[in-house]
Amino acid sequence: MMNARLSRLRSVLKERRLEALLITHGPNRQYITGFTGTSGYAVVTGEHALLLTDFRYLSQAAEQSASFKVERHGDQPFTSIAEHVRKLGVRELAVEANRLSLAQAGLLKENLTGMVCVPTEEIVEKLRNVKDETEIMSLREAARIADEAFFQIVPLIRPGTTERRIAAELEYRIRLLGAECGWPGFIVASGHRSALPHGVASGKEIGHDEFVTLDFGAIVNGYMSDVTRTVFVGKPDAGQREIYEAVLAANEEAIRGLRPGMDGKQGDALGRDVIAARGYGQYFGHGLGHGIGLEIHEQLRLSRQSDSVLEPGNVLTVEPGIYIPNMQGVRIEDDVLVTPHGVEVLTTSPKALIAL
Repeated sequence: MMNARLSRLRSVLKERRLEALLITHGPNRQYITGFTGTSGYAVVTGEHALLLTDFRYLSQAAEQSASFKVERHGDQPFTSIAEHVRKLGVRELAVEANRLSLAQAGLLKENLTGMVCVPTEEIVEKLRNVKDETEIMSLREAARIADEAFFQIVPLIRPGTTERRIAAELEYRIRLLGAECGWPGFIVASGHRSALPHGVASGKEIGHDEFVTLDFGAIVNGYMSDVTRTVFVGKPDAGQREIYEAVLAANEEAIRGLRPGMDGKQGDALGRDVIAARGYGQYFGHGLGHGIGLEIHEQLRLSRQSDSVLEPGNVLTVEPGIYIPNMQGVRIEDDVLVTPHGVEVLTTSPKALIAL
């Protein structure tokens, strides 16, 4: 698989007339090299593939990155990068401009005197949009574990339990079920806090007659699932059911309508139009979905500004929501795989309103 990814990257570099690419972003490095360590830099040309890392990871990198020549970098990584790039005879070095800090850019400029740095964006990220079978297997398992953790956590959601306790129980169960871990910052938001789209778990106690939104996921082989379910503690009134049903209808309509060839704007409209038609359009402020994989938010987007075009092998979320400030909110999120004829839903947790 790594050889295939390296070949795809080289094809893109050739198409764009780029002599060499320096990869500094961790998930991009892992995708192209297979190396899962936390420190390293990859350089890819039409003929050479070099992975630089520190002494801690030399054996691991050699084992995981068979297609790359592994070298140890010195105390100043960008000095080592410059030395190796010059040895390869590179005159123009493409860099991941949107992944470099100001300090790193300064170090590159300082060390690469006499060489042209070409700023690029999202070269590897766009390759990552289409998942191979190995990636899809990991994403399926991550979704399965998240679903099972949700089943186990529902009985623990009751008045007096804190949001942080629920988040901790979710993380515990996700690990017990075989995941490496859950991704950081689980969202558990109850009552008025459910109106916060990113209401990271707090010390608030869950109360009576309120929504509880849970946004979480598992990590398997580095690949992340991302699922949201909203439950109700108590007996929802007619207005609360109306909000929930509007979000559920948007989720289901989008899943029915998504297909290859559709762009991000069209995909976003599938869910957004349902919510707007029911009178809640002003309360749905984020995009309908985003790509998932080695990162919880990847380059692919379903939004009112997105020109991304869906193709088979994309894995993304469908997550409409309604958030009424200082009152309540609902979000329902599934992970889906784009197929030649539509999408396959990877997450299977029940979506009918659960009243506890």
